[in-house]
Amino acid sequence: MDISPPRPDRRSLLKGAAALSALAATTLAAPSALAAPRPSAVPLATRRMLLPSGISTGDVSTNSAVLWSRASGPGRLHAVLRAEDEQGNPLKGRFARKVEFIGSQAHAGTDFTAKIHARGLPAGTRFDLELYFEDEAGRRSERGNGSFTTAPAPGRGRNRESAAQSFVWTADTAGQGYGINEEIGGMRGYAAMAATKPDFFLHSGDTIYADGPMSAEMTEPDGNIWRNVMTEEVSKVAETLNEYRGRHRYNMMDANLRSMYAHVPVIAQWDDHETVNNWYPGERIDDPRYTVRDVDTLAARGRQAWQEYMPIADARAMRPGTGFEPARIYRHVPRGPHLDVFALDMRSHKGPNTAGLETEPTSLLGEEQLAWLIRSLRASEATWKVIGNDLPLGLIVPDGKAQESISNAEHGAPLGRELELARLLSAIKEHDIKNVVFLTGDVHYCAAHHYSPERAAFSDFNEFWEFVAGPINAGSFGPNALDGTFGPRVDFQQAGPTMASPRSGEHQYFGHVDVAGDGSAFTVKLINANGEVQYTRTLKPRR
Repeated sequence: MDISPPRPDRRSLLKGAAALSALAATTLAAPSALAAPRPSAVPLATRRMLLPSGISTGDVSTNSAVLWSRASGPGRLHAVLRAEDEQGNPLKGRFARKVEFIGSQAHAGTDFTAKIHARGLPAGTRFDLELYFEDEAGRRSERGNGSFTTAPAPGRGRNRESAAQSFVWTADTAGQGYGINEEIGGMRGYAAMAATKPDFFLHSGDTIYADGPMSAEMTEPDGNIWRNVMTEEVSKVAETLNEYRGRHRYNMMDANLRSMYAHVPVIAQWDDHETVNNWYPGERIDDPRYTVRDVDTLAARGRQAWQEYMPIADARAMRPGTGFEPARIYRHVPRGPHLDVFALDMRSHKGPNTAGLETEPTSLLGEEQLAWLIRSLRASEATWKVIGNDLPLGLIVPDGKAQESISNAEHGAPLGRELELARLLSAIKEHDIKNVVFLTGDVHYCAAHHYSPERAAFSDFNEFWEFVAGPINAGSFGPNALDGTFGPRVDFQQAGPTMASPRSGEHQYFGHVDVAGDGSAFTVKLINANGEVQYTRTLKPRR
């Protein structure tokens, strides 16, 4: 299956490649290793490193990309980039000159993962990518091949269409005990997303299910037997750092996921299942499956594993740390003149799950992140501003007698976490920030919600849309009820039977967005894992 992203027109490609040729002698050194590499037990004379988790790229902007891979032993990551023509062949003459980057050292302290933050790339250019590791003796590993396209530069005249781009989003990978089932072709939802040829993928959280043990066989609600590929780390809840890492290693055993990640850059978010269900900082869990009950300890381990395996670009995420430094997960990824993506972290600064009826604001984003988001939205010159919120805005998501998300199931004036959202929406109106769209997952079904002050108990905001997609390889749920505080209305929703498996593909969902080359349209489709479009909505910008 051809899963290459759309190709730019030749004129923009040549212009980008000309800029690339000026970088041909450039090398980029990523941060130094955290610890000395551990020698392999395999004799040096016979050792050849492999890439057991494939390769991936992430946070690809107009001029940079994060390049990621994992080795089977200690070594330093190397990358070779070449600009391609429309047929995928290296460009001729001086444009054929390759750019090489040298990245960080893979070793046991990083689970043999490594990254390169390749900066200074030309916009609107498609690259052929080759990644490999080199050990201390100069021997090279097997090579991983992929591709990516930098975000478009402003287009003029007939080049305007070169600024068009598309992307997909979803959430919830390997949840409710549904892992890699080779009898049905593995995680087929990833193949369906790749078949749409997106320029990037926004993973809206629950990238793993660290709290969801798998078994070799489980009975589905309809009586079918689901058979999982198994590893030791997925057989119990994750508590140790290695068990959290093992969850990421497991997902990357799936051929569909690896193939997509090699050719479609990811913008990754985290939610609760990267640690434990519905967690918040400071919580102590009461679950007999766990010997570690302190959530902060589990979250630090889960966060480290997530940051090792996700190709995220923030400079602080490329350095050692505890995993709880500010701004290491929430970030802005510029995607050209008509699209900015703001990926939020709605977990690290979250207050306790309560009924949500506090008269004073309670934290979800936290003051620093909220101020950053408002400031960044005001500074954005892009036509469309996409906010990736890993928790939905108006859906009621119960956590026992408490609430897991923003809404509190009371339809009146904002209380608790709703006060933080009210502040954000009021700031968007006050500063006349146009064309903000929210994309989310979390609830395991797909939906389109329109929010209007005319229907709301709180009315100091401009109307907006929120679209919901997921799961991509997990049990289905929903639909959830809406809270009326911000005036949401269901324009569309579709959900599968409770805990239905990914087997048929009918109740696994992702969203697909086309952004017109001149920014004149933002077209959203909700699609199931069979590639069947369930809903379409085209938004027009307010200029």
